[in-house]
Amino acid sequence: QHYFTVLFGHEGQKPLELRCEDEVDGDEWVEAIHQASYSDILIEREVLMQKYIHLVQIVETEKIAANQLRHQLEDQDTEIERLKSEIIALNKTKERMRPYQGNQEDEDPDIKKIKKVQSFMRGWLCRRKWKTIVQDYICSPHAESMRKRNQIVFNMVEAESEYVHQLYVLVNCFLRPLRMAASSKKPPISHDDVSSIFLNSETIMFLHEIFHQGLKARIANWPTLILADLFDILLPMLNIYQEFVRNHQYSLQVLANCKQNRDFDKLLKQYEANPACEGRMLETFLTYPMFQIPRYIITLHELLAHTPHEHVERKSLEFAKSKLEELSRVMHDEVSDTENIRKNLAIERTIVEGCDILLDTSQTFIRQG
Repeated sequence: QHYFTVLFGHEGQKPLELRCEDEVDGDEWVEAIHQASYSDILIEREVLMQKYIHLVQIVETEKIAANQLRHQLEDQDTEIERLKSEIIALNKTKERMRPYQGNQEDEDPDIKKIKKVQSFMRGWLCRRKWKTIVQDYICSPHAESMRKRNQIVFNMVEAESEYVHQLYVLVNCFLRPLRMAASSKKPPISHDDVSSIFLNSETIMFLHEIFHQGLKARIANWPTLILADLFDILLPMLNIYQEFVRNHQYSLQVLANCKQNRDFDKLLKQYEANPACEGRMLETFLTYPMFQIPRYIITLHELLAHTPHEHVERKSLEFAKSKLEELSRVMHDEVSDTENIRKNLAIERTIVEGCDILLDTSQTFIRQG
């Protein structure tokens, strides 16, 4: 025997258990129950309940929206009332002003002329006073100091522009062509000699191109001239001058040795004939970086002489000047030591059997002969 249970949708109704003889009869009963009209009614009821719930939700949403709109309308009514009150107040103020305007229109023509003359005189006195103030300032020591300070800055920019041009000529008319010549099939000079002569000239050029661009940008903001931060950026990079200055005498010596080669000397004269060189020799261009640090020190000294003590840049410029002076002293000492060693070595080479004493770096060269 086979059993199956019929469950009813509403609560309180007990399930109905049915029994049949075989499985086929059970399947027929189940199929018949499923196709009964009561099952369709249950499905329709579920669909209707879902629609009802959906409609209830829509109604609730509409109620909320209607409530919000009602609040907005109330706020707008309040705003309209406020604007009306402001308009009324403005109209009252305008009405009060009308008698005064009418009095002005009805004013005596002579009074109008007197007022016009008074207005003109007040303006003339103000302009005269302002002109006096400006003239007094122009003639004041502070203004004169500021003019000199600005002129120093302008001269510094011009000098920096000229220096960048000199470095450009050094790199593009000598360094780079000689590098190419050193890579030729029959090089008149070796790459080592090129490096010894020019060392880090190209790096110095790039550094000062950046500094020059910064100066030009500051000049574009004239009369506001703030330079201290540019020196703050430049100072840490000026250490590259130490190597150049230390190598300067040696680079001139290498250049002199290379000039003994006829091919190199001919090539160098060809480079020096370039119009950009303006008749200057390579030695002249190699000497320019030697004077740049002292030039900065002199410029800062002059700038500080015309910078008030309460000026915002005073401390920064003093710091930059002290750092440059310190760097200059270090470079001078290093050049002196290096030159001393080179002179001792030159003397040692002239001695046939050599001289170990001269190879001691602690030996100081005093004079020769």
